[in-house]
Amino acid sequence: MFVSAYFNTAATILKAYQGSEPFHYYVKKYFAAHKQFGSRDRKYITQICYSFFRLGKALPHLDLEEKLLVSLFLCTGANILLAQKKPEWNIRADEPVAQKIQFINERFPFDATAIFPFKEALSNEIAYPLFCTSFLIQPDIYLRIRPGKKTTVLQKLQEAKLDFKLVGLDTISLPNTSKVDAILLPDEEVVVQDINSQQILQPLIKNGDRERLETGWDCCAASGGKSILLHDAFPSIALTVSDIRKNILVNLKNRFQRAGISQYHAFVGDLSAPDFQYKNKFDLVLCDAPCSGSGTWSRTPEQLYLFEQGKITYYSNLQKAIVSNAVKSLKPAAYFLYCTCSVFKEENEEVVNFIRQHLSLTLLSMDYFKGYTAKADTLFAALFQQS
Repeated sequence: MFVSAYFNTAATILKAYQGSEPFHYYVKKYFAAHKQFGSRDRKYITQICYSFFRLGKALPHLDLEEKLLVSLFLCTGANILLAQKKPEWNIRADEPVAQKIQFINERFPFDATAIFPFKEALSNEIAYPLFCTSFLIQPDIYLRIRPGKKTTVLQKLQEAKLDFKLVGLDTISLPNTSKVDAILLPDEEVVVQDINSQQILQPLIKNGDRERLETGWDCCAASGGKSILLHDAFPSIALTVSDIRKNILVNLKNRFQRAGISQYHAFVGDLSAPDFQYKNKFDLVLCDAPCSGSGTWSRTPEQLYLFEQGKITYYSNLQKAIVSNAVKSLKPAAYFLYCTCSVFKEENEEVVNFIRQHLSLTLLSMDYFKGYTAKADTLFAALFQQS
């Protein structure tokens, strides 16, 4: 009986959720207002909801309960929910995703590409079928080990007997359910940062002018992960950070304190405003522009379900306004690194063409860091140089 109650509650939550805030905030508030749900109840109900979002726009003609069961089967392994509702499905729930899709397709007409219905807007660099099915798999947690902390971090993880992998020299991957905050010191020892976000400075590092970069500006700093990365890659750089939101910079100050970064300048600024001006000049401007976030929707699948294609043009126009102001702060021969966590060409290649044609910068490299086959995010980066 309790399993049916889980599905009924999940259906109630999904029907009420309108997307005005991230789903994890919304569902947390829901459970705070409905205290009859214990920790196990919350876990299963949330799992059902997130599985539903991961199906995106697929199977629109199924009734909600049937779609919830299909999504749970495709997105999870064997579990008590399927065991009671669909025992014949549960037996096969640990099979690879491709086999589970085939199993479902024998029962319902199921087109996996319907999960992500924005093919025309997608960059040609992205493998569409693989990208679509990647949403059915929950991505891993990735940690970037801070300089000088590797021995301590690995020892703590081993002592805690966590299931982890060392990827490359300084990156750790763990299952998404891993609890690391009680084991490791966030921002001091490790930064929670997707593996491809960790690679975003590689075009700049490969270019070989590390010693010449004395000043740098992260002009859309947001949570500050790339600012900390920039500090760790170029320890002597004089760092400036800005964002349109004051509260973001307050949170960033706390992160910097934990990370041991005390020498920096921060200010609130709207780079999209036509009258924006900033007098300082830099050797590097890092522009991690606001975007659709479509390369990270495996982590926030409610966006996959709710996103409206018209927003792509909104973000593209915003990005062009931001970069038009940001490049004014480049010194001669300075670098401009434009990046997004989007897979849409209008936010990436089109903005690159705009920069080349209207802002007179030289394009040095343009890369997609693809995570859809590695339980990771997909990011875009383009490195320019001022003449």
